[in-house]
Amino acid sequence: MRKQVDALLVLSFGGPEGPEDVRPFLENVVRGRGIPPERLDAVEEHYRHFGGVSPLNARNRDLIAAIRQRTDLPVYFGNRNWHPMVEDTVAEMMRDGVRRALVFATSAYGGYSACRQYQEDIVRARKTVGDGAPELVKLRHFFDHPEFVAANADAVRAAGASLPADLRDDARLVFTAHSVPVAVDAAGGPPEEGGHRYSRQIAEAARLVAAELGVAEYDLVWQSRSGPPEVPWLEPDIVDHIDALRDRGVAAVVVAPVGFVSDHVEVVWDLDTEARERATELGMGFARAATAGPDPRFADMVVELVAEHVHDAAPRSLGAVPSAGCTVNGAPCAVDCCAPAQRPSRPE
Repeated sequence: MRKQVDALLVLSFGGPEGPEDVRPFLENVVRGRGIPPERLDAVEEHYRHFGGVSPLNARNRDLIAAIRQRTDLPVYFGNRNWHPMVEDTVAEMMRDGVRRALVFATSAYGGYSACRQYQEDIVRARKTVGDGAPELVKLRHFFDHPEFVAANADAVRAAGASLPADLRDDARLVFTAHSVPVAVDAAGGPPEEGGHRYSRQIAEAARLVAAELGVAEYDLVWQSRSGPPEVPWLEPDIVDHIDALRDRGVAAVVVAPVGFVSDHVEVVWDLDTEARERATELGMGFARAATAGPDPRFADMVVELVAEHVHDAAPRSLGAVPSAGCTVNGAPCAVDCCAPAQRPSRPE
């Protein structure tokens, strides 16, 4: 029999909500990792370009409002790197009498940054709160959930329809996700699975969305790499790939950020600014699909993931790539699963 669930915690990365927040936020992101100040200076300029405000917190509040319309559970909000900080939220939950809560982390995938780091957030928050901290059960990966796939597919359709009529039929579909160091991706998942859980799940999500669209040929590329150039990261980069497509005579691209569930500065800077500007310079049509988070089906999916625990609802998935992510109190999915490595961190 399932244990009683008292609440749902939406756990996310966090983002600044004003110019004065930017530097403290970035310092939180890279704390303890030796990132040089000049790297933060460069990223800070990206935030200044948008008035020092990331869309992420606002998008998460919208999501929470949509979830509250669909469930009677109290829904809380906590972040890793900016207010409301998850430690403060878990303390609030304890004061409210929450004994056991589910945790929806705003990442669809496995891997260190996409999954295990959220488990570490849970461990840190419970340790900070101390005795009486609620039991926290992280919900599973959802990269292949039918509602996630359908929301992404419809976003691609809408983006393609926004192109000039003479470019729509020949536009190349390009999926993007956040790059990570090759060594970090290789460590993703339990060792017996062979690693690369993050990139394999991203590739599977792209395949499922393309299949939903009836598109046989598409590309999967990466964005937002950081760190020293001598460290290999997943490639190709989106801007480099646009150059390569133009060299092949491609006249337009539809870029689908399937690796992200919500807009934030990396999406609106790397795609809406840098990638779009490069395509324009090359005379190419460019359209960017929306992220899935604002789609009503995304909130439906979250409630369905909750129902797997509260009502023993049967899990739904479309993919063939292993999935995991559901653990208690921040435990890893398996021994040595997505083991953290010494690697450069990334601002949002």
